[in-house]
Amino acid sequence: MTARPLKVALVHEFLTQYGGAERVLEAFMALFPDALVYTLVYDEIRVGTIFPKERIRTSPLQLLPFKRHYKWYLPALAWAVEQLEIPQDVDLVLTDASAYAKGVRVPAHIPHLCYLHTPTRYLWSVRDEYVESAPIPALIRPFVGPVLDALKRWDYLAAQRPDRLIANSKNTAIQAKRYYDREPQAVIFPFVNTKRFVPVAQAEVGDYFLMLVRIEPYKKVDLVAEVFAELGWPLKVAGGGSKLAEFRERFAKDPNIEFLGRVSDEALPGLYAHCRAFIFPQEEDAGMTPLEAMASGRPVLAYGQGGALESVKPGVTGEFFTEQTPVALKAALTGHDWMRYTSAEIRRHAERFDLGHFTGRIEQEIETLLDEFHQRE
Repeated sequence: MTARPLKVALVHEFLTQYGGAERVLEAFMALFPDALVYTLVYDEIRVGTIFPKERIRTSPLQLLPFKRHYKWYLPALAWAVEQLEIPQDVDLVLTDASAYAKGVRVPAHIPHLCYLHTPTRYLWSVRDEYVESAPIPALIRPFVGPVLDALKRWDYLAAQRPDRLIANSKNTAIQAKRYYDREPQAVIFPFVNTKRFVPVAQAEVGDYFLMLVRIEPYKKVDLVAEVFAELGWPLKVAGGGSKLAEFRERFAKDPNIEFLGRVSDEALPGLYAHCRAFIFPQEEDAGMTPLEAMASGRPVLAYGQGGALESVKPGVTGEFFTEQTPVALKAALTGHDWMRYTSAEIRRHAERFDLGHFTGRIEQEIETLLDEFHQRE
């Protein structure tokens, strides 16, 4: 690091919810407590207690109505990120990108490090599913393809802008090479705060299974709920989302299934620690919730694709199921004794992903980038 504290600008696409990407941003803000955050849209009501207004700088989209529904402004998102004004006197721009942040315009004399959560999914890996499932009015639907094509071209070029690229998983690194023709210089898996999530005694573990998830179609919540409705086993689903009300009504006849909605930060560690096992049925590029469950000493049943393959150790910290079907999920649930796993061993595995390890790796990457930049001068 340089002798004086680095002046850093952080860039994050949208501050309208608190999920895995926002936890990474929170870690970056703690690492650089004086850094400002540049974002397209900021919802102070939803995230203001975590991301204080005085540290946030927004794009012109912040002035538009219905900014909470920023996806309505899809054609303007690439333009908006290029309107973010990065000060000329910062030492480093650190972006964490799931879509547009990597395309911010950075002055040539300032190094740009990008932590890539995923290539923009609805432009690349799940484009067809996005077009089919998005609530797009019939009059607009014919224009969606050309808009996505234009954004795809922009996204490819935007991915070439960072001076150094870090992928959040080996899975994401493979996708970056496939879609962007870029080989990330490093892979740094997301973290878990092992001080916050701790195991309880085996005798205190409950009988319920747990999901913590945004309740959206691609998260496979309905798959899990249908299987638990058939089994009659207790299931708690924590998290909000567009399908929450629909699923509450749909599974109201099944008293063993609870949709808790958003749970408080105070309640979350207890939910993890007392569950029989944690269910992770969706494919994610990385995934932080399995780490939180494992830090709490609880085993994970995960779909065997994506980032879960890098965090869950089968037979030790959990198991995989190989198809996102009721038959495969039911077989995996009933085929294992979920109380046989050793909570201390699961916990030791999770400690490999501790927050301190993550921030230490990030600092190493920053030092490497700054050294490379200084050698060019």
